[in-house]
Amino acid sequence: MSPYKRSFLELALDANALKFGEFALKSGRVSPYFFNASAFSSGLQLQILGRCYRDAIAEHGVEFDGLFGPAYKGIPLASSVAVAFADRGMDYPVSFNRKEIKDHGEGGILLGAPLNGRILAIDDVVTAGTAVRESVSFIANHGASLCAFCVAVDRQERGREGTGSALAELSETFQLAPISIVTLDDILAFATDDTRVADDVARRIEAYRAQYGAL
Repeated sequence: MSPYKRSFLELALDANALKFGEFALKSGRVSPYFFNASAFSSGLQLQILGRCYRDAIAEHGVEFDGLFGPAYKGIPLASSVAVAFADRGMDYPVSFNRKEIKDHGEGGILLGAPLNGRILAIDDVVTAGTAVRESVSFIANHGASLCAFCVAVDRQERGREGTGSALAELSETFQLAPISIVTLDDILAFATDDTRVADDVARRIEAYRAQYGAL
């Protein structure tokens, strides 16, 4: 397992962002694990998290001109990634959106840098793909194009349109590079060999993947 993957999983477990048990999902499925990026709530945690995103992006070799954080979770995530790249001497502009148009003050719905060129969006997970679809439209409406979508966790579950994963389906539909820090396979490997994880967790993840995993 890549160092950045293990660093992310250890961070997520320590921060209680990655939990094991039984969790009812919006889809109606009952998952043996749950990921909540909102649990990363300190400067150090966000620093490490940003570096994990950065290293995953670098490993994929994606070329881009700016970063975009979909409201709301994507805003601190994209910020942490921009800082991590700046630590390596790469200074990317960062843009965000509001959920609603502001009609006072500076107004508008776009925050941060103007959107130009190839944009890489940062979010926590992809479920129904709403954030991806909205990001494609929002970025195009501002004269740029979404070239890649990076999430922390790819659940590798069947999407709503077929047997492939939701992230893979959306990437094919919109011609995007799909990037994730970790996948369900990585979580399974981590649950198998980390002594802090209960012995039955790996078995339950295997069963969940057999039932709902992407083909």
